[in-house]
Amino acid sequence: MYKEKLKFNKDGKFTILQVSDAQDMHIPRKAMFKMLDKTYDKVKPDLIVLTGDNILGNHIDDALIGKKKSATTKPAVLKRMRKALGLLLDPIERRKTPFAFIYGNHDDMNIISKKEQAEIYGEYNFCVPYNTDDNSVECDTYNIPVYSSNGDEMKYNIWMLDSAGSDENGRPIFGRVQPETIEWYERKSRQLRLENNGPVMSLMFQHIPIAETAQFFKKCNADDKGAIKVGEDEYVKLDSTKAKGFAFEIEGNDEPDYGQLTAIKKCGDVCGLVFGHDHMNCFTGQIDGVNIIQTPGASFRSYGNMISRGTRVFVIDENDPTSFETYTIGYFDLFGNKFNSVLRYIFSADEYEKVKAVILSLSGVIVVGLIVYILAIFNLFGF
Repeated sequence: MYKEKLKFNKDGKFTILQVSDAQDMHIPRKAMFKMLDKTYDKVKPDLIVLTGDNILGNHIDDALIGKKKSATTKPAVLKRMRKALGLLLDPIERRKTPFAFIYGNHDDMNIISKKEQAEIYGEYNFCVPYNTDDNSVECDTYNIPVYSSNGDEMKYNIWMLDSAGSDENGRPIFGRVQPETIEWYERKSRQLRLENNGPVMSLMFQHIPIAETAQFFKKCNADDKGAIKVGEDEYVKLDSTKAKGFAFEIEGNDEPDYGQLTAIKKCGDVCGLVFGHDHMNCFTGQIDGVNIIQTPGASFRSYGNMISRGTRVFVIDENDPTSFETYTIGYFDLFGNKFNSVLRYIFSADEYEKVKAVILSLSGVIVVGLIVYILAIFNLFGF
C-alpha cells in the first residue's frame, strides 16, 4: 500500500479524479479502458477515487454465453475477480498514481467478501491505506488526510464511506450509509477538529445517493424535455432551478435515510457530498447549504448513454479549502465524433447489444454471399 503523505502541489492545488461504476469483468469492454487511459493522461490527478461498483460482481461467475454459472468454486471466482480488478488497477499503478476505493451494491454480490476484495486492492503499491483496524464499520469506511504543500499540517480531508452491502451468498442486504457509519463519521470529525484546532474541510465520497436528492426533481408532463417516467402517467424531471446538469433516471432506493445529512450539517466540515450509482445522472446542487454532486457511470458493460459515460474531476485550492472546482469528462469529449470513435462506442456500449447483433448478422450474410459468389465464379471458369 501507499506509504507517502498526500500533499497539495507547489502551486497549492490538489486534483482528484472520480471513477464511478466502472462495472466491468475479467473479459473487458475495451472502450471504457481506452477512455480511462486517456483521462488519466489528460488530468494527471493527484488521487483517483473509485467510488463503487468497481466490478460487475454479480456476473463475475457467469458463463461467456448463456445464463449458467461457469465459475462455481471460490478459487475460480477469486481468479476472475483478480483479473477484473487488474484490468482496472494496473493502468493506475503503472502511472504511479495513488488511488482509493469504496464499494457499491455490485462489488460483493458474489462469494468474495469485501475484506477479501480489499486485500487484492491492498497488494498494489499505490493503493491508499483503507480501514483494517476499526471493526465497528466496513473496511471501505475510512478517511484520507491531505497535507499542506510543505507537508507540515493537515489541510484537507477525504471521507470514504461504505453505503451498500450483501450477505455471504451475494444477496443485497442494505443500500444506504448505515447508522454505525454515520456515528463513526461524527466521532472521527470531532477527533480531527480537536487535533487540528478546528474543522478540517473535506469531500465525502460514497456510492449510493442520499434520499434527499429527490428534492432536485419536479413533476412534469410526459412530453417535456428530460421527462422520466416514475409511475402510471406520472413523470418528473430535474429542476434546473435547484440542480445543474442532466438526469435520465431517479434514485429508486426504498431504504430509509438514517440522518447522514443532519450529521454533515452538525459537523460542518463537508464541502461536497459525492456519489455515483445512478449511471445516467450528472448534476450539482445544494441541499441545506451542502453541495451535492452526482457523478455519471463509466461502465460500457452496464447501462448508460452517449451523453453520460465519463468521469468527474475535483480541484481543491490549499488557500481556499472551503470551495472546489468540479467538471466532468465524457467519452466523446476525449475522442470526438469521428467514425472510429462512434463505432468503438457502439460495439462496446451495453445499450447497443441488439444493434451489434444486427450488424454482425448482416456482416455474416455479406461474407456468406461473397463466398457463394466467389465459388460460383470459380465453378463458371472450371476451377
